[in-house]
Amino acid sequence: MLKMERLISTTLCTAFFFTNCVSEDYPKAQNVSWLSINFKTLLMWDPKPSNYSYTVEYSVIGQSRERNQHCIRTMATECDLSNSLVDLKAKYSADVLSEPLRGVNSDLIEFPHTRSERFVPYEDTLIGRPEFKIEVSKDKKKITLYVEDPPTALFNEQNQQRTIRDVFADELQYKVTFGKATSTGKKTKISASSEIELDRRDVDPGVSYCFNVQAYIPSRSTDKQLGELSQRQCSPGDKKDLFEEYGIGVIAGFILLIILIIVVAIIVTVVCCKRRRKANTSGKEGVPLRSV
Repeated sequence: MLKMERLISTTLCTAFFFTNCVSEDYPKAQNVSWLSINFKTLLMWDPKPSNYSYTVEYSVIGQSRERNQHCIRTMATECDLSNSLVDLKAKYSADVLSEPLRGVNSDLIEFPHTRSERFVPYEDTLIGRPEFKIEVSKDKKKITLYVEDPPTALFNEQNQQRTIRDVFADELQYKVTFGKATSTGKKTKISASSEIELDRRDVDPGVSYCFNVQAYIPSRSTDKQLGELSQRQCSPGDKKDLFEEYGIGVIAGFILLIILIIVVAIIVTVVCCKRRRKANTSGKEGVPLRSV
């Protein structure tokens, strides 16, 4: 009986020591997260390995797990799964396994691993900033924005690169934020087309306006509806008079400053004159009267 207890105790200690050694040799991946822009999808994690490697397994939730051939026993801390997540509307998860280096064997049956959060490409990829051109009509009553649908990391069967419009179709809209170049006021306009027209209801003829454009997908959750904001671009405008160039507020402030300077100058002048008169009066009082 005593021998049996010693054997069990020795076995447990050995198992505990072996587990700790494995944990130290193959630490779990940390900060496993998805980074996806225009369906260019990377799985990322920490830390950089030294004497071990990482392998990535992924799958549609509830289905068999697969491996990307470029992410097996790798020393990298990211894995490009853009071409692996074929069903854009499916729910995916991924595991990052900590394994021995290539050519090194191990008796472990299951390696330490860390699982990612759920990821749905169609719902979660960030839409990158679009490019656009500005055209002003000859009568200067209309401004048209021609938005270039951002390209994605996806290709069709003919090996042609797909755009955001190809993927989202009618669900893709654009949000335009704009205002006069000389003002801080802003307006917004939503367009279902990549050709956005702004007429007299939106802009004043001959006035320069500045624009930002971003993709807008209303079917998504609120925090993921808007894409990245484009770079700011401004339309040309007519030559402006003083009020249009600087704005009434700036001119009024400048006039007020001038008035304030004049008032201060008057006050200083008055005070100096009073002091001078007082000094002259005091001097006269101190002079003795001449004898008659």
